Amino acid sequence: MPKATSSVHPDWKNVARTVLTSRAIDKIEETELVPKGLVTYQFSARGHDMIQAILSEYISHQHDGATVYYRSRPFVLGQGLTAEESMAASMARSGGVHGGRDIGVVHFLRPRSRGTVLPASGDVGAQYSPAIGWAQAVQYHANVLKDDSYKGAIAVALGGDGSVAANGFWAALNAATTQKLPLLFFIEDNGYGISVTGDFQTPGANIAKNLASFGNLKIWDSDGTDPEVAAKNISEAVAYTRSWQGPALIHLTIPRLEGHSFVDTQSYKSPELLKKEKENDPLPKLEKYLIANKIFSKKEWDALATEVESDVNAARDRALDSPQPDISTVHDHVFSAKPIEINSSRNEGVRMNLQDAVRKTLEVELARNPKLLIFGEDVGAKGGVHGATVDLQVKFGKDRVFDTSLSEEGIIGRSVGMAFAGLMPVPEIQFRKYADPATEQINDCGTVRWRSKSQFAAPMVVRIPAGYAKKTGDPWHSVSGEAVFAHQIGWRIAFPSNAEDAVGLLRTALRGEDPTFFFEHRALLDTPPGRRNYPGDEFMIPFGKARVVQEGNDLTIVTWGAMVERAVAAASEVPSLKSEVNSSSTSDFSIEILDLRTIVPYDKEAVLASVRKTSRALILAEDNWTCNFAAEICATITQEAFEYLDAPVERLATPDVPIPYNVGLMNAVLPGAEEIAAAIEKILAF
Repeated sequence: MPKATSSVHPDWKNVARTVLTSRAIDKIEETELVPKGLVTYQFSARGHDMIQAILSEYISHQHDGATVYYRSRPFVLGQGLTAEESMAASMARSGGVHGGRDIGVVHFLRPRSRGTVLPASGDVGAQYSPAIGWAQAVQYHANVLKDDSYKGAIAVALGGDGSVAANGFWAALNAATTQKLPLLFFIEDNGYGISVTGDFQTPGANIAKNLASFGNLKIWDSDGTDPEVAAKNISEAVAYTRSWQGPALIHLTIPRLEGHSFVDTQSYKSPELLKKEKENDPLPKLEKYLIANKIFSKKEWDALATEVESDVNAARDRALDSPQPDISTVHDHVFSAKPIEINSSRNEGVRMNLQDAVRKTLEVELARNPKLLIFGEDVGAKGGVHGATVDLQVKFGKDRVFDTSLSEEGIIGRSVGMAFAGLMPVPEIQFRKYADPATEQINDCGTVRWRSKSQFAAPMVVRIPAGYAKKTGDPWHSVSGEAVFAHQIGWRIAFPSNAEDAVGLLRTALRGEDPTFFFEHRALLDTPPGRRNYPGDEFMIPFGKARVVQEGNDLTIVTWGAMVERAVAAASEVPSLKSEVNSSSTSDFSIEILDLRTIVPYDKEAVLASVRKTSRALILAEDNWTCNFAAEICATITQEAFEYLDAPVERLATPDVPIPYNVGLMNAVLPGAEEIAAAIEKILAF
């Protein structure tokens, strides 16, 4: 295990160049590009630049990972971002790393002889929990996968003082300290969150003092404007983190020499405070320090400043010449372009319930892929509150199957960082509604491939038991809610109705390259409707391929999850409806039932083909009525198969009320077989 090294000086010439480059870019954007309307989001780093440039000198391990925020451009410049790329990104040109897809200051950077800058988020505080995943991943690569090149690598999370009030900061702090992960919290305290002073972010306006008694956390509290003091403390904090003894936090006090963004005039600051902040500018202090220590002469400093200004002006001109993005590519990179190789071979195994099928598939894939990790609340020793991970920790160890703190934001954010580091995380969220605190991380994860033009992606499989249970419901554990996730761009969604489909879809997701929600319906986990024969250790099912549960000619029912069982029960009553609906008919009605199996993508072509054959459609969903996924399918049928319809497209769903706890009330709101049969009769009689 690498030991903490003594304090060493950074390459001050690199620091100077980075700071001067950042200042020159800020000046050009503030005085030229913003007034001309060429930059629409500008966040000055003046005042933050020196400490970030110093930090960047120490983040040089090939497997270091940094999560950053909107004021982190000096750090990213130090990691290798060019001035031309920076300004092209700010102007939304194709020459920026985003290609015009994201705000110019929402940075990311693949390694350029230094570390990896993980994709930033536009959300305050969202950078912390992915850093946890990276920190845990580097230790996993070294300790479990035995890759010595990862020894001593760390994660660093840069954030302003305002971000210490965010959920993500506390989720990461809790995970890092309880698991002693190599993560450095790099807190840049300029005293303000836009106009809100620091005492509203944390009591006493100093997070370092507040955390002084926090267990397993090494803390530095430093002036961030004194070059020598800042460099000493930053180097010590990085060295300690590299020792892998646990996480560290360094709190650096600096001035914010410009408003929060270019539209912020700082009118809430007094003239006296503005003057004091200007006098505390770290750049003149850096110049004085470097000249006094004979690293530069005054002439050499002035020459460097002139050289940098010339270089940045030339970079500006090249950025201005960078073309606008090609609009024909705007749909690219939402999902991986690499097709999944589907193995449909099957070996008939024993009959099992859906829960056991999930556990068996996880066990097989854990043995097959050493980079696959399963974690969440209670998934370790307990084996999951639903039993889907029983004995997996015993078989594969605590490094691969482990428990986490009760923080869904932290679970998903950690998964994102792990995925960036090349692992395949399989987090479990105990119930669908419990995923709500992770919405920010879910959104960022889904869009990162598109935002980075596939330079980054975070494939994972998030397992979520969802829906009502056979013996109980309630507003908290019985939510289906798949439509909310269907609206999250970049996520695939599987919702199997039986054990065989669960095996095939889960294995496909685990071998894929996109983030995926895998719904395990609570009413099917250990009940007869979900049981099937185990189809073998290689069996896979492609996403977007519906299953024809039964064929028919008179009406199409499209559904998924536990509603498949209810659709079959209702359809069995259809022959008895013949005399009531059409006494002159000489044959029984036949109902075609499609089990979508996956929501994103869903098999639109199968739905349309069936409706064109039957000329009638009923879409059945457990999710509540307004804006559920059934409405999306109804709209598609109406738009693309209207001329084939002999009756209006109908849908059934739970009304817009929470799922009740009382079983009688629960069954009163869920679409039941009788209600479905009545809807069938209505459509056939039209």
